[in-house]
Amino acid sequence: MAGFKLGVIRLGKAAGKIKYSLLDEQDVSLIRRYGFQAHVDMDRDGNGAKIYAYAYDLIKGKSSMQSLHNMLWEKYRGGIAPGFKVVHMNGITVDNRLDNLALIPEDFPVDMVEEPSTKSREQSLYWLAVQQLHIAPLQCQNPIEIQKHKFYDNNGHDVYLEEDSIYYECHYPPCTNMEKHIRQFSICGRCQQVRYCGTICQQQDWPVHKTYCIERPAVDSDTESLPDR
Repeated sequence: MAGFKLGVIRLGKAAGKIKYSLLDEQDVSLIRRYGFQAHVDMDRDGNGAKIYAYAYDLIKGKSSMQSLHNMLWEKYRGGIAPGFKVVHMNGITVDNRLDNLALIPEDFPVDMVEEPSTKSREQSLYWLAVQQLHIAPLQCQNPIEIQKHKFYDNNGHDVYLEEDSIYYECHYPPCTNMEKHIRQFSICGRCQQVRYCGTICQQQDWPVHKTYCIERPAVDSDTESLPDR
């Protein structure tokens, strides 16, 4: 790792947590011209969602929004021919280093590529980079505050979803596991706000989360019930 450099760009909140994108060092200069956002892209067949980094020209505005991985591929490798798509080889869809991008046929099952194992995720550069960030104040908002969610289809257009249709990503910052179906992950029993893919991630996140985890008051089950999200 000696002499190895990369960049990390804050994308904002998506699927219940703050997201970041990993870039090659030479691409960090894009922040002078582009704004960045995290988009939750819904699977058209109803098989969950994934989080991607999107970029837009600061002068042209958000009408110029495009996926960051497509933008970088076209910048360095040329246009994307009809019938092909750019995917993330390590399965981490916000890791937009050029070496992590590949062009495959549209009909190739993306889950065969963008589906990281726990072992590969914990050995990834994204995992290592996010663990180094001082992001504690950004990870948990006031649990009583109502959180807004915005979702996008594969073309980057807004998609309105009811609260019961929201997919969450594991709240532990370096983890990129995302729910395959609604309410798949367990919710924090204290604040009733954040979700984890398993007990290991919840335990790893607790030293940070406990500072911002506010216990939700009990309510009379005959008059009001706690939300299951």
